Amino acid sequence: MTVYFIGAGPGAADLITVRGLRTLESTPVCLYAGSLVPRELLDACPPGARLIDTANLTLDEIIAELTAAHRDGLDVARLHSGDPSVLSAVAEQMRRLDAEGVPYEVVPGVPAFAAAAASLKRELTVPGVGQTVILTRTAARATAMPDGEDLATLGQSGATMVLHLAVQRIEQVVAELLPNYGADCPVAVVARASRPDEVILRGTLADIADLVAEAGVKRTAVIVVGRVLTASAFPGSHLYSAERDRGCAAS
Repeated sequence: MTVYFIGAGPGAADLITVRGLRTLESTPVCLYAGSLVPRELLDACPPGARLIDTANLTLDEIIAELTAAHRDGLDVARLHSGDPSVLSAVAEQMRRLDAEGVPYEVVPGVPAFAAAAASLKRELTVPGVGQTVILTRTAARATAMPDGEDLATLGQSGATMVLHLAVQRIEQVVAELLPNYGADCPVAVVARASRPDEVILRGTLADIADLVAEAGVKRTAVIVVGRVLTASAFPGSHLYSAERDRGCAAS
């Protein structure tokens, strides 16, 4: 028996990986993350599969379901939105399964920030403009941020910044980033990236809070901050440069 932590992708049902879908189609038990996972994916589970919405379950209750399936010799699909490697609360589940001796595997998925960049039709690493991407969030009702990971400190790098779980505090985000990025720094907010009801807002740190308020965006959104969003006059990459030595190394 194995627990498969599967990245379900950002929202569109066809953005799950082939491996993730094939695993889902063969597992008789599926725990999924409530409204964040599209219903079409649950329809891919085998007929008669046990489907468990974890939206209102505690960690203890989730682990109890996983260990019960283990005792019964049943594989489990544990569906998480986006990719399990980022802000997914997978680490605490894996720690508990390690203690229980329950085997598991991780199937990566398309993260929300990648879907947002695709919707914006922008590369987040542009030569000469930005080559570093910071993935972070803000602290409110969620777990406190570690020392040194506040937005004011992270923003000193000037790197492209992607914020999850922060759109409800957009005014706070703007206030903390303004000193390092400037009021004219481009910002985009993508809500429900890849879904039919996707919303894209483009602005700057000077006006993005007003745009978010006017659009009524309050959750399931990614905030992208950085000059890469509007960069056009930048050098070509070395990868495709005519000056690059493309000769084969001597054997």
